[in-house]
Amino acid sequence: MAENFALYRKYRPANFSEVLGQDHVISVLEKSVADRRVSHAYLFSGPRGSGKTSVARILARAVNCQSPASIPCGKCEICRDFISGNTLDLVEIDAASNRGIDEVRALKEYAYLAPAHAARKTYIIDEIHMMTKDAFNALLKILEEPPAHILFIMATTEPEKLLETVVSRTQHFRFKPLTEMTIQKSLLSVAKKEGMELAKEAAGMISFFADGSLRDALNYLAQVAAAGNGKIGENEIHAVLGVPPVKLVEAITEAIFSKNSELAYQSICELEKSGGGGQLMLKVLLRNFRHLLLLSLNPPMRDGLKEQLAEREYNFLLGKLGLMPAAELERTLTILLESASQRFQSPYPTLQLELAIARILQK
Repeated sequence: MAENFALYRKYRPANFSEVLGQDHVISVLEKSVADRRVSHAYLFSGPRGSGKTSVARILARAVNCQSPASIPCGKCEICRDFISGNTLDLVEIDAASNRGIDEVRALKEYAYLAPAHAARKTYIIDEIHMMTKDAFNALLKILEEPPAHILFIMATTEPEKLLETVVSRTQHFRFKPLTEMTIQKSLLSVAKKEGMELAKEAAGMISFFADGSLRDALNYLAQVAAAGNGKIGENEIHAVLGVPPVKLVEAITEAIFSKNSELAYQSICELEKSGGGGQLMLKVLLRNFRHLLLLSLNPPMRDGLKEQLAEREYNFLLGKLGLMPAAELERTLTILLESASQRFQSPYPTLQLELAIARILQK
């Protein structure tokens, strides 16, 4: 099971067809490669774990592959060299640690040299927003007048920090966070290939807490699998990741609906004893009450929600539908959102949750 700790690397997409949740990006890139109309500079922005670096590497191979197709073959000499990193024609730079003007000047000097074997000398610059202003200005010069053999692919989680003059000289693609359903299906597929018994409710919990990042989700899966015996259910997820037990989520939800402060207090105490944190409970409650709001506004969503949630969780929420006035539901969601968004230090791990519940239960 040792290799499971690198699941996100083992299952990194090798071709455009394997990239999940970014069809709006992939369709354009595939056509650009097929039509031989590849730009000299691309900017990929989006949340962590959404596939930016993976797509950058696939694009680099597709542009330079010796096969005539728009899909990198993975078998020619160029593809093999790009996959192994054993080439001078593919340079990957972490801008967080190579962010100064001296590094960019060295890059510029080397960039003007012709590629050794490939058609395009490719630079993949990760976390480009970490570069200094002087480094950006130095990079801008080569983006304005690039050699014909150069391909820049830049990735960032914070595009708002980039100079507009840099962004305007690239083709900018915005990556989306992956949906919970997409991540859940991927986790179940990977677990099956790895010989793990991953329960649907456990996959749902991981996908929810991954916040749209498949990489984070695979890391969580590897972490839980390494601590268990190959069987992954609610108990394993709670023990390793601290995810609140379903029974406590239901109890606190019931306390909110019934305005039962005693039940709420008892449930929070039990949560604290079990080692669970208030922040994660707030996040789960926020999700559940959001589901209730959306279901009340759009009942046809039931089918999609049923596919996404475990049967017990789905039936519990369905049983609460319509039991709370719309105004009260909106008020509850607002308080949960405000509390979940706040960050403050406290010696009491459930204090933030307690304050939120106290506000909600006020008459």
